[in-house]
Amino acid sequence: MTDIARDRAARLAAEPWIDAGVSGRGLQGFITTIRELWRYRELFGRLTKRELKARYKDSRLGFVWSLVRPLTMLFVYALVVGEFLGAARTIDDFGIYIFAGLAIYTLFSETVGAGTSSIVTNSGLIKKVYLPREIFPLATIGPALFTLGIQLAILIVASAVVGSLEMGPHLLYAVLSIVLIVVLSAALALVLAATNVYLRDVSYLVDVALVLLMWGSPILYSIAMVRDRLAGGAFEWLTQLYINNPLTLAVLGFQEAFWQAGASADFVPHLWVNMLIATGVSAVLVIVAQRVFARLQGDFAQEL
Repeated sequence: MTDIARDRAARLAAEPWIDAGVSGRGLQGFITTIRELWRYRELFGRLTKRELKARYKDSRLGFVWSLVRPLTMLFVYALVVGEFLGAARTIDDFGIYIFAGLAIYTLFSETVGAGTSSIVTNSGLIKKVYLPREIFPLATIGPALFTLGIQLAILIVASAVVGSLEMGPHLLYAVLSIVLIVVLSAALALVLAATNVYLRDVSYLVDVALVLLMWGSPILYSIAMVRDRLAGGAFEWLTQLYINNPLTLAVLGFQEAFWQAGASADFVPHLWVNMLIATGVSAVLVIVAQRVFARLQGDFAQEL
């Protein structure tokens, strides 16, 4: 060993040992993680800007492309499901109905989809420097909210043009829907991001699940169709399970705000209460998801 190496080893031995990461278990560990994430709050903004710049790099239309996919889906579904299959004859302002559901669902699908692959995507950074790794799946919420903001502006204008937009306290349902989806998708993104490091098939399963969840939500069809098919008899419990699904509640809340005020009350009389309960349950899931993430992140560097 050279003199330089001996001197370096001596200096390292003299330094106090500092554990990287957070300590504590249960709720204490979760609170400690939140405090550490708050210290890195500026990084959330930088990661969001990086994602948006990378998404539209070398593109002449830039952020306009964030509208192409949902508008294309709106056109196809409105034409095929609305006109060819006749759904527009039973649902007034069918275009607004679809776009309201697609907008809030896109927030969920983008966050969960990008969050699932976030750790693997940022493997180079994770292996080089220390920072709370939860920041990567949680940072996917920012770009998804940006996309929602653009879609929301179009939805408000379109609703005002067709006359389905009414001013009143029912517009708060949109805020509650966004909060519910953000909390729920954050919990799922944390668990799926950690699991995807060890089992890469998870990202493909999530892609399939997101398609099924979209068709399993009252976006392309009326919730009345579900009630008429399942209500009563042995399937009554399935109807209640479907209606109280957090995704269904969020979609109904968005439709309540921008499509037809009071329409959802026919199916969920106390919609806001159910949404608050779902948000509370989702918040508990965030705590559980973070603790699962903390247990699994120890071997991230080796697996990546």
